[in-house]
Amino acid sequence: MPGTSNGSLDVDLRQVVYALSDALDLVGIDDVAHGKRVGAMAASCAREAGLSDAETTFLFDLGMLHDIGVSTTTVHRHLVSEFDWESSQGHCDIGYALLRDFAPLAALAEPVLYHHTRWERFAGLPDVAPETAERANLIYLVDRVDALAAPYYSGGGLLMHVATIRDTIAAHAGCYFSPRLVELFLAASASEAFWLQLEPRGIQAVLQEMLEQGKACRASHAELKQLAEIFSRIVDAKSPFTAEHSLGVARLARWIAERMGVSPANCEKLEIAGLLHDLGKLRIPDEILDKPAGLDAGERLMMNAHSFETFQILRHIRGFEEITRWAAYHHEEPDGSGYPFRLHGVSLPLEARILRVADIFQAMAQDRPYRKGLSGEAVLAFLDRLVADGRVEAEIVRVAAADIAGAMAAARPSTAVNA
Repeated sequence: MPGTSNGSLDVDLRQVVYALSDALDLVGIDDVAHGKRVGAMAASCAREAGLSDAETTFLFDLGMLHDIGVSTTTVHRHLVSEFDWESSQGHCDIGYALLRDFAPLAALAEPVLYHHTRWERFAGLPDVAPETAERANLIYLVDRVDALAAPYYSGGGLLMHVATIRDTIAAHAGCYFSPRLVELFLAASASEAFWLQLEPRGIQAVLQEMLEQGKACRASHAELKQLAEIFSRIVDAKSPFTAEHSLGVARLARWIAERMGVSPANCEKLEIAGLLHDLGKLRIPDEILDKPAGLDAGERLMMNAHSFETFQILRHIRGFEEITRWAAYHHEEPDGSGYPFRLHGVSLPLEARILRVADIFQAMAQDRPYRKGLSGEAVLAFLDRLVADGRVEAEIVRVAAADIAGAMAAARPSTAVNA
């Protein structure tokens, strides 16, 4: 993953990518290591084949990010419960579109596009390079291995089912999978260690090992922002209620911060925090996020956990310390009644307080399937009530009120708004 140091935060782009891969795995809800297991198995096969360290790392990264096009728990359930789901190509297309224009990860785009393509069909795709077909088909193979193994991870009895899984893969050689790759998989998976590495402790060790082996690259502001935008699109695609929410929050937060005299460097970081603030929502089941009625107590508790999930994803990225706090604090309230840390106003950085107002403002201004977005005046009236209740900071709301047309334009980036 090449990078530049011009205008960079002191952040390793590889570490950011590995951390953000946690967000993709959250879609599994109770199983949060699918991508890492696919990457670990692909890397094991690469070593069995005697491939270079660079190619082994590439295949691990490809495995980790192969499902970057999956946002919803509904799609995830199909992918892990059905060996061949007829609508599987949809998430491959989305993943390709997300990756192809991001230079550091663009080489992953075509293998992601074809990672649910049966081997026998590549004969009719002469424009696909043989290397791309093999990389994609290896990911397809080990992805299906993980789907077959998924029911047995939690019970500790995976090894009892290994023979059946291997036989199933072998039976699909020549049609679904390259015969050569099947033989490679069967050789790599003959040891117990291949399977035991897929358990939670084993996966964390594999991840740390791959992170240490990969070459560090300093990330520019532009690269970090583009990567954050990619993940914001994944989050916002999860529900029709949230299209462009993260982008609107990020732009509005920066717009307010600039007018409050926040330093240019912190405005850059705040925009990234806004793009990533709802990463944790990927673990919310679709039926809760899209529920047209009010949430019950249990559903509300699950929803309220999303900002802590965001904290968990971002907290281990060196150089992201402030971005992590600002993103994770976006539901904290000045009187300490917010969540998930119950912080009081004196503990909340200005940037986090700005992000909270931007989050509420954008949600009110955004069109939703069940209602039109509120006018600027109606949004301000709602925020004024929150100010009166001590739930948001008056000065931040005043900045938005001073140029409500500008605030609305920032909050709704794809819509021309006349407040």
